[in-house]
Amino acid sequence: MKRLIALILAFSVSLLNIQCSEDDPATPPPPPLKPGGEVIGKAQLWTTNAAGTQLLEEMPTVDIYEEALSTEAELIIDRTEKYQEIEGFGAALTGSSAFLINELSSGKKSALIKDLFDPKTGIGISYLRMSIGASDFSLQDFTYNDLPSGETDSNLDKFSLKEDEKDVIPVFKDILQVYPKLKIMGSPWSAPAWMKTNNSLYGGNLKQEWYNSYANYFVKYIEGYAAHGINIDAITPQNEPLHQAQYPTMIMEAGQQIDFIKDHLGPLFQSEGIETKIIAYDHNFDEPQYPIAVLSDEEAYTYVDGSAFHAYAGDVSAMSQVHNAFPEKGVYFTEISGGEWATDFGDNLKWNIKNIFIGTTRNWSKTALLWNLALDENSGPTNNGCQNCRGVVTIESSGEIIYNEEFYALAHFSKFVRPGARRIASNQLSGGIYNVAFQNPDGTIALVVLNETSSNRSINVQAGDKYLKINSTANSVSTFVW
Repeated sequence: MKRLIALILAFSVSLLNIQCSEDDPATPPPPPLKPGGEVIGKAQLWTTNAAGTQLLEEMPTVDIYEEALSTEAELIIDRTEKYQEIEGFGAALTGSSAFLINELSSGKKSALIKDLFDPKTGIGISYLRMSIGASDFSLQDFTYNDLPSGETDSNLDKFSLKEDEKDVIPVFKDILQVYPKLKIMGSPWSAPAWMKTNNSLYGGNLKQEWYNSYANYFVKYIEGYAAHGINIDAITPQNEPLHQAQYPTMIMEAGQQIDFIKDHLGPLFQSEGIETKIIAYDHNFDEPQYPIAVLSDEEAYTYVDGSAFHAYAGDVSAMSQVHNAFPEKGVYFTEISGGEWATDFGDNLKWNIKNIFIGTTRNWSKTALLWNLALDENSGPTNNGCQNCRGVVTIESSGEIIYNEEFYALAHFSKFVRPGARRIASNQLSGGIYNVAFQNPDGTIALVVLNETSSNRSINVQAGDKYLKINSTANSVSTFVW
């Protein structure tokens, strides 16, 4: 009998203990085990695919784990190994682009500028290039000091920004209302005709007797824009100095650029307190010896911030070649255009991401700039130059705006990699997968991954003490931010 009572009491206590355990909030059941341990955060994800069915589409977030995943990491990001500082991503506000944007109704113009430049609601373009005077994408030929044949103006008393005041300056002011920190680089296509050996805006060279006047031309341009509240962050002495055509162009060999910078432009900027950076070359990858020659001159070196490149010839590795020769000087990518010679959305998207945005930044570039910000449905207005180029956006005569593949390629960098970001180490993968990683000023990591293959790819990522398994979908570009 005593034994039975003892068993009943023991069973009752057991039931009581179970009931207390189930009701006691201080002792919850252990969480289920997850691969990679505890989830400690989320990475945001945006994707654009080659088919155009996903266009900078925000996707479900990706889990970040505190422990290594079951298989070895393939992509390793090391934020302690830092490379160049990013100054910005963007395009060129040519005269043609400014005209088209300025012709829009106020509502459409405001919406477009926000789409392009607002870092929160738009794609956050942070850097623009412009032509100093006319280019092959202006409404007409002009410089800021045009004179009747036979006249000269050594003091530049007739210098005027009147042509830029019609469209370019008003559009810059509208942009600065949306993004006040915008950086601007100016590049001339030609000096005034009276300063040149052939008295023409097309081809020819700058006469040595006018080197001082031409240096002053840059000072007046910078000061004139400053008077409008627009800061010019950098200039190049000549756009494509080894090219001439039947539109504004000018030959400026490396030796001429060296003399112009070291004896005229650099000293004048210094004496006038001009802080605008001087960037050499500004032409294709195929002539890296040109910027190397400029930077090899001890006097020119002191005035030059770095070198700029275009991608119409040569290989992107030229940027690393110049960087390795002068690692303390910047390299900048400043021009490439899409056009009707290549009309497949997906192929163009992948080419731009691989070669321009990943390619240039992995080769030390501080910028990646496309050509025309906007063109019309006829690839214009043109000024005797490219007849089939494509803008980042197309503004049709009806007022409809088309966002081209260049817009989405640019967006995957401009929106998520902000000025002041540093490129950080990340290993390249094989098999058609390309990537580049950055750390933003706010500490966030931005990882851009291109999968140019027809197969989905799951990739284990290690970033310090954080671990992710990301899915890189076939024929797409994705930006991950955490």
